[in-house]
Amino acid sequence: MKIFECGNCGNPLFFENDTCENCGHLVGYNPTEINLMTFDPAKPELVSDHSNLTFKHCSNHQYGVCNWVVPAQESNEFCEACALNNTIPDLSDAENFPKWQKLEVAKHRLVYQLNRFKLSASPKEEMSEGGLCFDFLSRQGDDKIMTGHANGVITILLAEADSVHREQMRKQMSEPYRTLIGHFRHEVGHYYWDQLIAQNQRALNDFREIFGNEQADYSQALQTYYQHGPKQNWQNQYISQYATAHPWEDWAETWAHYLHIMDMAETAYYYGIGVSPKINEKSLQGTFSFDPYTEQNFNKIYESWAPISFAINSLNRSMGVPDAYPFVVSRTVISKMKFIHQLIYEL
Repeated sequence: MKIFECGNCGNPLFFENDTCENCGHLVGYNPTEINLMTFDPAKPELVSDHSNLTFKHCSNHQYGVCNWVVPAQESNEFCEACALNNTIPDLSDAENFPKWQKLEVAKHRLVYQLNRFKLSASPKEEMSEGGLCFDFLSRQGDDKIMTGHANGVITILLAEADSVHREQMRKQMSEPYRTLIGHFRHEVGHYYWDQLIAQNQRALNDFREIFGNEQADYSQALQTYYQHGPKQNWQNQYISQYATAHPWEDWAETWAHYLHIMDMAETAYYYGIGVSPKINEKSLQGTFSFDPYTEQNFNKIYESWAPISFAINSLNRSMGVPDAYPFVVSRTVISKMKFIHQLIYEL
């Protein structure tokens, strides 16, 4: 994520801020400029402090779940992130609202990153074939409702926004890492498999060489995985145990981790983070002097990111908390991420 600052006073801002805590100016994210804009609260309209252009809040701003803005002259009621919502929770249920807020934070960060990749995602309401939308659902006694993706519809269970439930599931599934942003990145990976690979024969051939043949029976593969567990020595070729279940899941898991790394790399770049440890091991030395979203060479990105990730994990252990990135990335997995990076870079 980029680093942001108030256009009025220069105070640093978080991506989710809707006001500057220093000067009180209103804050709204403009996806076109990939930047937070600020507005004088004394003015009757949202007039940018810098450009004098006029904006309006996304309709979901009234619920405190969105700080994105839309040009005032546009007819759109929702910003491009909220326009992707197909089903939101029943807001008359007080327990649903805080969960929806957490889901929206993760989804808006996802859409920010997709914009940085210049990956388009039209609302399914506007484009039934190839469009994308989100259903935020509660099981309400129906165990058939699952977090997942099908034909451009991404379903996220409200329960995943409950940190206690998420931790229980993490332990039950033997997962070292389970977060909302992780769910969003994994499921949108399935969506982009359809968009980037399914209809591209060259990409499909390359995918099969790297990830395997996706024509293998998916239901049977999942059943085998849940009955017998991951393949032996899976760490050598896969980023997670679940990635061993089927080539589609290997892709989605690898895609999610690629997005994790790119987001961490961008944050490191904007904050000027680098590590130069008091030992001579070169693999622990790294810095970001470049924007990862403009770099074609994924090896350069990874080699700059890995030492910083190791240092962050070390800091976490100093505080007695879990590693921020509790995974070992093998050379095979790096080659899979390199394939994803090149596929996006060439768009």
